[in-house]
Amino acid sequence: MKEDELTHKNIGAAMEVHKHLGNGFQEVVYQRALAIEIQLQEINFIREQEMPLQYKGINVGTRRDDFLLKTK
Repeated sequence: MKEDELTHKNIGAAMEVHKHLGNGFQEVVYQRALAIEIQLQEINFIREQEMPLQYKGINVGTRRDDFLLKTK
């Protein structure tokens, strides 16, 4: 899947979740719903992926991505 197609499908999945749930829930509810929708869209992803964070090539810690989408 091309990167622009993946972006389009991901935004569509987020819009679908918002359409069904609306506003006012805790973030974790939207994350769970988005994980379901992304699976329904047959997008490969990893949840809560920890990644190194660097400043000018020097390690300054880590960050945790809610979703890491995979193109393959």
